[in-house]
Amino acid sequence: MMTEMNPKIAEVTERIRDRSRDSRQAYLEMIRSRRPKDFARRRMSESSLAHASAGCAVIEKTQLLGAGWPNIGIITAYNDMLSAHAPYQDYPKFIREAAREVNAIAQVAGGVPAMCDGVTQGFTGMELSLFSRDVIAMASAIGLSHDVFDGAMHLGICDKIVPGLVIAALRFGWIPSIFVPAGPMPSGLPNPEKQRVRQLFAEGKVGRDALLKAESESYHTQGTCTFYGTANSNQMLMEVMGFHLPGAAFANPGTPIREALTRAATHRVAEIHAQGDQYMPAGEMIDERSIVNGVVGLMATGGSTNHALHLPAMAAAAGIILTLEDFADISAVTPLLARVYPNGPADVNHFHAAGGMAFLVRELLGAGLMDGSAMGVAGPISEYAVEPYLEDGKAAWRPAPETSANTDILRPVSDPFSKDGGLRMMAGPIGLGVSKVSAVKPEHRVLEAPAIVFDSQEALKAAFDAGQLERDFVAIVRFQGPAANGMPELHTLTPPLAVLQDRGFKVALVTDGRMSGASGKVPSAIHVSPEGSRGGPIAKIRDGDMIVFDAERGVLDIKVDATEFEARIPDEYRPNENGMGLGREMFTYFRELAGPAANGASQFNFWSRGD
Repeated sequence: MMTEMNPKIAEVTERIRDRSRDSRQAYLEMIRSRRPKDFARRRMSESSLAHASAGCAVIEKTQLLGAGWPNIGIITAYNDMLSAHAPYQDYPKFIREAAREVNAIAQVAGGVPAMCDGVTQGFTGMELSLFSRDVIAMASAIGLSHDVFDGAMHLGICDKIVPGLVIAALRFGWIPSIFVPAGPMPSGLPNPEKQRVRQLFAEGKVGRDALLKAESESYHTQGTCTFYGTANSNQMLMEVMGFHLPGAAFANPGTPIREALTRAATHRVAEIHAQGDQYMPAGEMIDERSIVNGVVGLMATGGSTNHALHLPAMAAAAGIILTLEDFADISAVTPLLARVYPNGPADVNHFHAAGGMAFLVRELLGAGLMDGSAMGVAGPISEYAVEPYLEDGKAAWRPAPETSANTDILRPVSDPFSKDGGLRMMAGPIGLGVSKVSAVKPEHRVLEAPAIVFDSQEALKAAFDAGQLERDFVAIVRFQGPAANGMPELHTLTPPLAVLQDRGFKVALVTDGRMSGASGKVPSAIHVSPEGSRGGPIAKIRDGDMIVFDAERGVLDIKVDATEFEARIPDEYRPNENGMGLGREMFTYFRELAGPAANGASQFNFWSRGD
């Protein structure tokens, strides 16, 4: 029996459906027109099919050329610089073998770039990071455009990689798609200890050797970083949106259950192709309910603010229009059920052991916060409140645990950490942005202080090192949006601002840039739109202007006469050319075409023009 939906969740879902009606209908007509009447490769000429099969082993070549096996395209983001993606090296071989077990073919359709934000944080290469999402979407599209595939498996985990893969999967929405994670690395140095050493380094109290030791003990082997940043938020999203098999998100690499889940995913995509009786095209599986379920999961777990950019971009690829108002309204009624670093000391392995995704989904379904009628690759989301286990060496599923194994990490809806999800829409004459307050103590969420204006994170750090910030202030870090420099994460601002907050000063950050998915205890209003380089009001703020920062009410105000503020001429953005030689110059048109952060900062504006 389906639980009655929370009225606000139902209202937001219907609001999105109404807003998206025309664009969603156009999208569905597009993908339905592409549904093949036979295996996709049967549309090819003999020459094209010969090319498609020439590199295959004999058994795959025989089936591609003549027999009736479905062909699965693999899009892989493998590289061995990313610890999270290093396990993917052997996945194609394993998937091909698993496909043969169920009379299917698997081919690597294409590889996509996958940069590690952990490597580029604070450096110029980070200016390519957000745009890599759209490059990944385009690279995936190139792989799938050979149009010989009856299903797709997407191998990706980290920050921009999964959103880019989702955008492509939805633009090829007549193809069934399953996302295959590789899992988090085993726990290393506890995240709070890592953060403590970072702050000590920022204060000059420990040297680089101590910092490197702490970082290396945190990021120590293959697998996803264990804090709850964008990468692990991605895995939660793929599960609650239905792109994963249930329970796939957080099984560790190299374990028997991880191998069994990958084999089961391969078997499943071979069942849901268009010529079978369980056809599950990605673009019809994902709808407004799926998107709202994703936002609910994000709020219930205190997930990454980067998804205020990525979820609207992903939704738009399926003709669905998602706004920051939707995020705020969903956050207001979704309780915070998990505390995983930076919202608490635990990591995702501890979350998984406490009951993990199965317990979380069960609680959200039971409270009517998650729509169980939405579909996933394994069936309705109402059937996702289960956890995988091994039975005779194969993946099997059992009901979610009825209680959390650790209520310091994971709680039921009846006893949440917070009554809301901790994401606020911030609005006022400065612009529109978002603030993640789930990791910010209540006493730090509201302040009024003079502005200090910076044009880069380096300028703020230099002022900190010079001892010029020993006071209450709101840091205005402008010219950091997608049109200016690609919107790099301003992760290196967290340690100095946290030090100042710990010293008793009232501090906050307001920026048209973005923070890390693991941004923590310092109050911030990020993604402020319109951005400064396009004449946004944030470029009109002057040193000393009194800023009202109220994350409880979602207010971002400036105590300057409205007429005077309106008459101010925005400071001019001066392009930073430090990226020359690292490829920044190759992304000029990306910066020119980037949409506003409130719409996902995307190159692709599917729902407002007929692409």
